Amino acid sequence: MVLINKIWVTYRPLFFQIMRFGVIGTVAAAIHFSIVVCLVEISLMSPLIANVIAFLFAFQVSYWGHRHWTFRGTTTHHQVAIPRLLLVATSNLLANQIIFFVFLELFKLPYMLALFFTLSIFPVVTFTLGKWWIFR
Repeated sequence: MVLINKIWVTYRPLFFQIMRFGVIGTVAAAIHFSIVVCLVEISLMSPLIANVIAFLFAFQVSYWGHRHWTFRGTTTHHQVAIPRLLLVATSNLLANQIIFFVFLELFKLPYMLALFFTLSIFPVVTFTLGKWWIFR
């Protein structure tokens, strides 16, 4: 019991940081998903183009949410953090676009299901880079 207590005390801040990351990530992903669906259903835009537009909105939610809540103790200046997160997010977008394309074109999944799977792939990588590089 003492060992479990010691582990909890040691890793509790990381646990809650991961929970905050999950909340912000879920909100950003929900906004991303909703924008794609609206653009595809209302304006009949291609899902791949709508995905890029939705990324631009979700990026804002992600940056400001992680900056002020997930990694709130950061001393990294915006001039450093924004380009780093943009690099990570843009790399994720590129990889997500490829995966989204594969789900849509090769597996012929409905775009909503393909988007759901696509948005679920990179959170662990994003958290790790966010914690130890973007907002360290």
